[in-house]
Amino acid sequence: MNNKIEPYGNNRSQDDFEREDAYLRAQKKVKSLIGFYWHLASYIIINLFIIILIVTNGGHLFSFGTFATAFFWGIGLFFHFLGVFGTDFFFGKNWEKRKIQEIMDKEKHRWE
Repeated sequence: MNNKIEPYGNNRSQDDFEREDAYLRAQKKVKSLIGFYWHLASYIIINLFIIILIVTNGGHLFSFGTFATAFFWGIGLFFHFLGVFGTDFFFGKNWEKRKIQEIMDKEKHRWE
């Protein structure tokens, strides 16, 4: 029997914990991405089916009723998108800094 006790301050178990924690976070992110992509695929397929069904049964293509399901479901899909990708997707982490620099550069050229 080997009852070896790890010396105090050994970081191997801490490193293993951090690696496993990172793996679990990545796994959770991948599952949320897969969930969003399935949501998007079902949104497209089902709404195309509904729109085609309405139009072929004498409905008008350019009426709100034709696109109502797609519109309201699209709102839910948008919030699902924000939940998965976050608001940084649109503006990025350094967007504000880059935009300020861009405006300052334009002003600089204006006064030269």
